[in-house]
Amino acid sequence: MSLHVVSAVSNLSLLQPGFSLLNFDGHVFFFGQKGWPKRSCPTGVFFLDIKQNELKMKPATFSKDSCYLPPLRYPALCTLRSNAESDEYQYIIHGGKTPNNDLSDKMYVMSLVNKNSKKTTFQCIEKDLGGDVPEARYGHTINVVHSRGKSMSVIFGGRSYIPLAQRTTEKWNSVIDCLPSVFLVDFEFGCCMSYVLPELQDGLSFHVSVARNDTIYILGGHSLQNNLRSPSLYKIKVDLPLGSPAVTCTVLPGGISVSSAIVTQTSDTEFVLVGGYQSDNQKRLVCNTIVLEDNKIKIVERASPDWTPDIKHCRMWFGCDMGKGSVLLGIPGPNKQLISDANYFYILRCKGAEEDKEEEWTAQICSQTSTEDPGDSTPFEDSEEFCFSAEANSFDLDDTDTYNEDDEEDESETGYWITCSASCNIDINTWVPFYSTELNKPAMILCSSGAGHWVHAQCMDLSETMLLRLSEANVKYFCNEHVDLNKGLQTPKKVGNLKKQPMKLLRKKTTRKLTTPTKKSFLRRLFE
Repeated sequence: MSLHVVSAVSNLSLLQPGFSLLNFDGHVFFFGQKGWPKRSCPTGVFFLDIKQNELKMKPATFSKDSCYLPPLRYPALCTLRSNAESDEYQYIIHGGKTPNNDLSDKMYVMSLVNKNSKKTTFQCIEKDLGGDVPEARYGHTINVVHSRGKSMSVIFGGRSYIPLAQRTTEKWNSVIDCLPSVFLVDFEFGCCMSYVLPELQDGLSFHVSVARNDTIYILGGHSLQNNLRSPSLYKIKVDLPLGSPAVTCTVLPGGISVSSAIVTQTSDTEFVLVGGYQSDNQKRLVCNTIVLEDNKIKIVERASPDWTPDIKHCRMWFGCDMGKGSVLLGIPGPNKQLISDANYFYILRCKGAEEDKEEEWTAQICSQTSTEDPGDSTPFEDSEEFCFSAEANSFDLDDTDTYNEDDEEDESETGYWITCSASCNIDINTWVPFYSTELNKPAMILCSSGAGHWVHAQCMDLSETMLLRLSEANVKYFCNEHVDLNKGLQTPKKVGNLKKQPMKLLRKKTTRKLTTPTKKSFLRRLFE
């Protein structure tokens, strides 16, 4: 095992706890930034280009038939193959936290459409689910099992917010363990089935799951209810006959009490367990090898890398599996730094270069990484551009289209999912296209008041005809809140000075024009 130091060349960072990495044919892609995506990369998916000891993030695009994919932190994801021997695969993404700290219950399938030196295109499709749909959650795992020529995904564990009826102002964002139910999802029909197994008594989150064929092994995890890290090792076997599926669970000896660990696959039957916590205040610096053979699991301790003093003494760490036996690890920078979200990164390679070339990916793996949900307790703010140097093998790719946050505006103010006004009712989780020109983002228009700000056309009650007319005409637009203010601030037209006449002369001119009866009544009212 070798540890490569990664030194940052900029104080900005997109990589924050809760991110995910996708590996398509040896190319690593980043997903799950903490803030909303910027305009230069609206998908929030980046290609990690390692070249000449420098790692750059290049934005990826989605195909026209793709759905909207929010940046989700702490989701569950794994690869989906048509069968256990297939070389082609997709990624399944389920659950996770949005930048607004809302939890998602949606399932997405992401596949690589096109990859060349200048552009990467993905297709993202939302999967419609029915039946016993798992509730919105994060910190859980998802795996795919293969049995009798069929495939199903298995969802287990995680955390969710307390029920809406039990929420109070003080406990609005309090989380609880999800029930220890096992969910099977049929991808062909989108049908979900839940199973309650007596061996699974407590809810678990931030655990590790490794799958092979029709069996899933669940290791470690943290229980909020008991504040314990489970030392148990669970073996879940899924049989998929012509009728109803059969799910069984067996508790095995030899488990490890750990949470938030990372698993990477080094060979067809071998995995490496890295990182995590063995208690709330103690990291786990020991590494293990997991071997799956003949429907059995074997866990042995292996030599750990030479951890740097910064890693040994830091309070928390986070990271994710890069695939091909490599792990990206991060630790927070010292508090004395000017930028609070400055992190240090390392690339841990769990096998030699020769093994890396011969490695072939055939087994399923899913590991949920976190720092015991640091998103609720650490001061990390919205993400920005990230570029750092590393001692790693480089890819033969072009330098063009590198992401640079300085080329764009702050999406926190001009994003599509902002609260544009006091009457704004656009919610990313419930929004549906309103205008015929909308696809996966709401139409917006610039209000010219002051320095200018963006508002949703739908919130301004603009008709589609008016919206098209404003977009084509070179005129200034003012939103509903500033249109009256704009009128009041207009400079009045210049008028001539009025001559003031003496009061007596005014009375004489007035009385001369009146008839006698009117004159008397007027004088009476005037001098009363």
